Amino acid sequence: MASRRQLKKNVNYIAGELFMECLIHSLYVPQTDLGKADDLMVEILKLQEEFVSRINHTQPGNVKEYYRKFRSDFDARVENIIQGIGKLNQK
Repeated sequence: MASRRQLKKNVNYIAGELFMECLIHSLYVPQTDLGKADDLMVEILKLQEEFVSRINHTQPGNVKEYYRKFRSDFDARVENIIQGIGKLNQK
């Protein structure tokens, strides 16, 4: 398992990249729904806050299972955001 510090860096990096992709999409891609873009950016910030908080407060006991669930939850949420970015210019 990676250290908590490295895991936080990875979560922050991925959230930053998603936020930047959404921002660039909303600024430079014509016919982008700006309301959906704003909602996605808020969702990305909530994702970052939630998962960094989950790293800080690891539940004692079965740590491996905790981080497996953490990873699957994170991957699922990131996938939903990526699909949302792909649908920004669909009306």
